[in-house]
Amino acid sequence: MSESYEFRDITHFTAGAVGEPGARTFFLQAGDVDRMVSVKLEKQQVAALATFLRSVLDDLPSPVVVSDASPTPLSEPALAEWTVGQIAVGVDEVESKVVLVVEELDTNPEEDDEDESVLLADVSLGASLRVHLSVDQASGFIATADFLMQKSRPPCRLCGQPLDPAGHACPRLN
Repeated sequence: MSESYEFRDITHFTAGAVGEPGARTFFLQAGDVDRMVSVKLEKQQVAALATFLRSVLDDLPSPVVVSDASPTPLSEPALAEWTVGQIAVGVDEVESKVVLVVEELDTNPEEDDEDESVLLADVSLGASLRVHLSVDQASGFIATADFLMQKSRPPCRLCGQPLDPAGHACPRLN
């Protein structure tokens, strides 16, 4: 089982990609003064997280304008501890923080047993990454994610799939 992490006094939180468009690996990175953690995720997860964080910030009592500051780069080397499965976002109103909980992807789903009853004690949980973000850090993440999405391959005007520089076999042209 992979290691879980929690950052309450975060100093670094960003998303980034390594590689050329079409063959990039995306990472979510979080860290404080003592340690840095990178987890691997999909481009769509980065975009969806940014969209959701934007709506969370819009719903705060004092709406936040997303900064257009320069994106926060990944700290090198970006080596994934594990792959992201589910992502949850909440708001800690007492601390005025956005709380992000990222769970590890279950890469070994168990086969359904003939007896479908599962004892709670037998359930093993994957790793998680819990990050307590300030509103400014959440806003900075959105700006970084927006920058990453602008660097993506343009979509095909017919099918919406990304265009590859080597060519695109559009299913709408069949």
